[in-house]
Amino acid sequence: MSAMFTTIAPSYDFFTRVFSYGMDRHWKKVCVERAVLPQNPLVLDLASGTGDFSLLVAGRYPGARAVAVDLTERMLQLARARGVARAACADAESLPFPDASFDAVFIGYGLRNFRNLPAVVREIERVTRPGGVLVSLDFFLHSNRWLRRLYLGWLYAQGALFGLVLHGQPRVYTYIPDSLRTFVSIDEFSSLLRRAGYRAVETRRYILGGIGLHWAAKESL
Repeated sequence: MSAMFTTIAPSYDFFTRVFSYGMDRHWKKVCVERAVLPQNPLVLDLASGTGDFSLLVAGRYPGARAVAVDLTERMLQLARARGVARAACADAESLPFPDASFDAVFIGYGLRNFRNLPAVVREIERVTRPGGVLVSLDFFLHSNRWLRRLYLGWLYAQGALFGLVLHGQPRVYTYIPDSLRTFVSIDEFSSLLRRAGYRAVETRRYILGGIGLHWAAKESL
């Protein structure tokens, strides 16, 4: 997976914007605007890619400090080039931070790519301060099996087209539907968050539930 993301890193932002028909930027802004953070928050941008959430948080919250974490060093190099000051290469299942380090954890399109989703959620909960928030944007499975089939087929066709055009490799971007086939629905992920100790879980749905935004607050002491 890391080798694949190294390959697509230079075109990742362009692909994300075009693949979402320009909606990706709007979805991420909604994630940041809806989150309620304290003054001068310390934020973890997990599976950061080139640092979109780090930059959006810094723009909205003067004094915010964002730490971008990704498994692909090439993505982090591009994030640094965009102005992300703090960046580290690390595994989401074993984050190199003490307990209760961050006021918020933002994660965009990363959940599907983790081998053990419950373990990653527990690790995110561990490094989040009591009362802190988890904010997620990702693809999800539709609850309706017919919509699910149509959605996966559309994602596969789109991914193959962009992979061929941008890299000469049709399979490059079909990792999206491939990773989604064994993933969860928006409601199933909400239930997982509640079991992990989050409260006030809120969602927003796009593409009939194929894209989901989550805001969840960790239990206070």
